[in-house]
Parts: sequence; C-alpha cells; structure tokens
Amino acid sequence: AEVLLVNLIRGLDRKLFAPELCCLKELGPLGEQLADEVPAHSQLIGCRWDVSVLWRLTRLMRSRKVDAVVTVGAGDKMFWGRLAAWLAGVPVVCSALHSTGWPDGVGRLNRLLTPLTDAFIGVAQPHGRFLVEFERFPAAKVRVIPNGVDTNRFQPRPEAAAQLRHELGIPADAPVAGLVAALRPEKNHELFLETAALVSRRIPAAHFVLAGDGPQRQIIEAAIDRLKLRDRVHLLGTRSDVPEVLSTCDVFLLTSDNEASPVSILEAMAVGLPVVATQVGSVPESVVQGETGFLAPPGDAAALAAGVEPLLADAALRGRFGAAGRRHVEATGSLSAMVRGYEQLLLELHGRKRNAPATTARTADNTACSV
Repeated sequence: AEVLLVNLIRGLDRKLFAPELCCLKELGPLGEQLADEVPAHSQLIGCRWDVSVLWRLTRLMRSRKVDAVVTVGAGDKMFWGRLAAWLAGVPVVCSALHSTGWPDGVGRLNRLLTPLTDAFIGVAQPHGRFLVEFERFPAAKVRVIPNGVDTNRFQPRPEAAAQLRHELGIPADAPVAGLVAALRPEKNHELFLETAALVSRRIPAAHFVLAGDGPQRQIIEAAIDRLKLRDRVHLLGTRSDVPEVLSTCDVFLLTSDNEASPVSILEAMAVGLPVVATQVGSVPESVVQGETGFLAPPGDAAALAAGVEPLLADAALRGRFGAAGRRHVEATGSLSAMVRGYEQLLLELHGRKRNAPATTARTADNTACSV
C-alpha cells in the first residue's frame, strides 16, 4: 500500500491535482522521500486511543481547503481520516483498501462509515467482489482500479545485480530467492524462512534476500538464527534500489497470509522473475499456475519449497516464466492506467458533488492521502 501511494502521488496530473500526504504517525522512509516533493503532515496521533486526532485532522483539512480525501488501508487511518473529512466538509471521501482478512472490528468500522464514503476502491476484480460479498459494501460504491507498476523503472538490470551480489557476498552463480515486503505479521516472513530452510537442504548453494523493515524484525532475526540460516539469508532493510534488489534474485517468493493484489508481485514480474506465492486474495490473477509461477496453500512451506526448487534449478524454466510474467504486467499492470483510474474517479465524484460534469471540476484540487 505504501508503494502504491507513493506512485499515485507522484503520478497525479499537477494541472488537475495538488496532492498532499498525511500520516497519522511518522512519515516512514517512503513518506520522507515524498516530503521533498509535496506538502506532508505527520505525527497527528499520540497513541492508539488518542481521540484528539479527530480534531487535528479536521482543522488540517479545513485549513488546507481539501477537496478530496483518499484513505489508504484499514484501521485507524481509515476511521479517523474519513470521519475527519466528513466533519471538515470535504466534498469527496474515498477509501482505498489493499488487503483482506481484517479483524471483525475493522470491518464493522468500515461499514459504519459507509454513508460518509463516496467510493471503496478495490485493487482487482476478485477484490472488488470480496468487498461487496464479504464486507457488504454497497456495490454501487465499489470501484476497482488495478494496481500498476512503472515497467520502465522495473526491468531486468543484470549489471547492477552483479554488483549488488558482490556487495552482499553472494556468489555470482548462486541461486537466489527473494522477497520485498514490510516486516509485518500478515507477510509471514517466518514462513519464508521455513521454506528457505527446506530449499537449502536440497539446494545447499541457495541464498535468500529479504528487503524491507518493520515491527517484526526482531522476530525474523530470531527465526533466522533458530533455523540456522544466518550464512545464507541477507536481511537488507528498507531499500530505494528495489529494481536492482529484484534483479539480484532468480525467484520471487511471497508467503503472505492475506493480500489483495500485491504490488511487489507485479514489480518482480516486471523485472522478469518467476513468482512462487501463497494462493491468497487476487494473487492467482497475476501468478498463473505453470505459466508465470507456482501457487501454494497459505502456510504450507513444503508446497512453497516444491515450487521454488525446480525454478532455482532450471534456468530455462525461469526464463520462460519470467518472460511470460513481464508480458503479463505490460499488458495488464500499467502504472499510468492506475493513476488515470484514480484521477477519473476523483474528478467524476467531485463533479457530481458540485452538480457539474466531471470535466469541469476545478483544477488544482487538493487531494490528501492518509496512510
């Protein structure tokens, strides 16, 4: 969700939109990058039960004369952001949802705020159906805007990959499986490591790369030691050179317990990597079994290892799957199409609220995105 938000803010047409970033807590690494490009607001909430955040957000939206709010994700940011937008009289309020499997309380809060919300944005057709059928949002308010990636930025970079392998101490001919994801519970990095341990028994030369940071880091560090993988798992932290990191890998391994349509898979496929992933959310729309990768049941390390091993062992198979994945992203996962989808939705809703055609919505709308 964070990567998508960055791409969206950077891609919005500045003749029509003046985007601003709003983070309830700290900006984080990606937010700090954006703060050099757009107005950024952060540290608005002191703790989980800090209800005064509502008034801070409301005052902020009024003072900035915000025309549209897009909350990104679920939980506190979704609840406080949308409620404050309503109190501030913001004309357009949207909720962009990028996952499934929320706790029951989160789903109830989402439904409670349905009358205040103009659109719920899903990231793939199956995700849109999930929002209607499972979360019970009104079908008329659910819009699907597929995730997209910049295929010019995300493409194979063999020379940079060779340099990064050298820096990490990975032999040039070692097979490598990797994952780029925040270190959060739903990403299930422990399952990644359990899979790595199984693969290592059969392919002793294999290495594994994890890029990302987050609250699970200590748990993951402990699991690396427990599974005796310290000499073959490279924990990189947050990286700005994601295309180069992906190019260092031979296989992308996603082990999430729940997802909607993860951008990380599209980025990996754009770089030309085959993907082995848990069969969750809309992942099967991108990872076509036996064509662009292999799917496994959630939580099943043995099934994931059975998908990773033949790809690490067979360069020709990797090449076929990787090329098919790149073609799939070029055909269906364009970043420009995603950005245009958001622009069209916001202009349409703004025009409707102003009782004017969408094309006459005033220019330079302020769009606040909270994460």
